[in-house]
Amino acid sequence: MGVSRLDVLYRRLLLTKLFIRGWGKPEDLKRIFEFRKIIGDRQRCKDLVPKDYPVYIDKTEEQADCQILDGFFISPLEHWVPGILPPEAVKARFQFIVPKKWQRNRPVCIHLAGTGDHFFWRRRTLMARPMIRETGMASLLLENPYYGYRKPKDQRRSSLKNVSDLFVMGGALILESAVLLHWLEREGYWPLGMTGISMGGYMASLAVTNWPKPIPLIPCLSWSTASSVFTTGVLSKAVNWRELEKQYAINSVYEEEITQLLEYCGADSFKMGQDLVKASSGSLGSLEHLLGLTENQCASLHANNTLHAKNTASAKGRQPSLQKESLSFMKGVMDECTHMANFSVPVDPSLIIVIQAKEDAYIPRTGVRSLPEIWPGCEVRYLNGGHISAYLFKQNLFRQAIYDAFDRFLQKYSNLHQP
Repeated sequence: MGVSRLDVLYRRLLLTKLFIRGWGKPEDLKRIFEFRKIIGDRQRCKDLVPKDYPVYIDKTEEQADCQILDGFFISPLEHWVPGILPPEAVKARFQFIVPKKWQRNRPVCIHLAGTGDHFFWRRRTLMARPMIRETGMASLLLENPYYGYRKPKDQRRSSLKNVSDLFVMGGALILESAVLLHWLEREGYWPLGMTGISMGGYMASLAVTNWPKPIPLIPCLSWSTASSVFTTGVLSKAVNWRELEKQYAINSVYEEEITQLLEYCGADSFKMGQDLVKASSGSLGSLEHLLGLTENQCASLHANNTLHAKNTASAKGRQPSLQKESLSFMKGVMDECTHMANFSVPVDPSLIIVIQAKEDAYIPRTGVRSLPEIWPGCEVRYLNGGHISAYLFKQNLFRQAIYDAFDRFLQKYSNLHQP
């Protein structure tokens, strides 16, 4: 299956660059990787967010068919990894759209934001309000860190400045989603589910891996890892590779210390590394070292190669070996913090309905493990076309998948409800 021409054209029209400041501070990456080991294990992180975590409503607006509540709380990530969030992102903000009249139970779906989805109007208009009309289902829209009210003052639009920002966003949303799920349970809403489109679907998937109960999950236009998005997808063209390569060459901490913290050694990482090496004859192939597979055997050779890259990068421009090492490092750190196989399997994968576009150029599926392989029992529905056309014209199918997943939950777990 080819890729969507519309996806490629749309990406070319956007001039913004990603990760303009590079990888992020090495000490931040170390802290994030250590915290990932905790939130990657549902049993270990079950007590990170108390069930009575405080949530506040500061505005209520009455509409003809619904009530819109604005609320906030302090991100639990600020407590567990102090200072890792930018000051603007510490306060998590959300909007809760509740129907005036419930049709059956009091269902709520939490929607996480996709790339570029600032504030709440897009999700409210395209998903939440139609869901009120169609089934009387409530929606809770959480603002992602680095977006909308939580965007750092020096960040340009949606362009995250550092690679580490994406990992901070994910860690924050896992804990913040738990806050909201606990709050909704306390308020008597049921059943509860999570969804999101593109990056929002991916972040919703991360959040559900940590929830200790069966829960509907509907990730739309997302897959098993973000590594392919930034290394082989059309968004890889927006990455500021020159700055990333320069930092990797100059600062030995990335190779000598950060790579030692990478634990994900899944088959797809190894296979992609092999593909990268085959595509470039004469390379020294750093993936084994980067993922800690045979570091004793290749450390000396790899160090000599890196030293050569450092000595020649400024004189000759971008070196092929440095390009491959930076690409492999990106693959390694992305898989460490974003690969679903590095997190717990959701309690009941049969409640998961994944929506994928067959010709998606943003979310490559080639060379990475599939979600059904990682979450046996989940359902995947494929749509014709690419990422952009699905987002623009298929949101009714996203909503139908939400209703189907909630119905599936009610069929299996109606006995769990305690009015």
